Amino acid sequence: MTSYDYLVELKDVKKQYQHYFTVGGTLLDLFNPQRVRKKGIWALKGISLTLKKGEALGIIGPNGAGKSTILKIISRITLPTSGEVNVHGKTAYLIEVGAGLHPDLTGIENIFLYGIILGMKRKEIREKLDKIIEFSGLQDYIDLPVKKYSSGMKVRLGFSVAIHTEPDILLVDEVLAVGDAAFKKKCYKKIEELKKSGIGIILVSHNMKQILEHTDRTIFLNKGKIVFEGRPEEAVKRYNEFLEKKKEEKI
Repeated sequence: MTSYDYLVELKDVKKQYQHYFTVGGTLLDLFNPQRVRKKGIWALKGISLTLKKGEALGIIGPNGAGKSTILKIISRITLPTSGEVNVHGKTAYLIEVGAGLHPDLTGIENIFLYGIILGMKRKEIREKLDKIIEFSGLQDYIDLPVKKYSSGMKVRLGFSVAIHTEPDILLVDEVLAVGDAAFKKKCYKKIEELKKSGIGIILVSHNMKQILEHTDRTIFLNKGKIVFEGRPEEAVKRYNEFLEKKKEEKI
């Protein structure tokens, strides 16, 4: 476990995605940075946040708010356009259903593949293989190719690998919305155990019940900006008010 006070610290982080409609447009952008800035879409507009040891931070907001982009920046899948990103410790992530899994490989082969992607050594994976399979509950399907798996089974496999990497930081983006209730309950119980051991967790979810039950602090995000940060109850209240207002505007 890292000795830093903050496992994650973002300072004024901005992220712009570009729209490239033609090859010619892409080439023009190389010689005209100003054109890029005008054309791009800002997914994040100055995000500052922290994550402490043993803390669960929730992030809520409508689709397109920038929630997944924050996790992708923390996990180094994508880079910020500007701002400072400090991540202290090993990160495990579950950002998309099936991410890190190869459809043509078996469950066991994917345990090794995803484990290596998350920084594990083959020897470590072999030592933990039985525990990973047992937690997933996929004993009867572990020799099948993952393309035969349902979305829920892929989540079982991915989550089981991620929690056995002994991370300092666990990032979970909506994937637990998929699958059966019994496994979800098992996952959230494990998340609570990880928190108590000092692991920092960031949970992105549209399920307000899970946010209220499993986060210590929650950020309400909209259009790439933090609208509110604080107690989960207050964050959820403000988000629900936002959704109600949106409904009224459509009527």
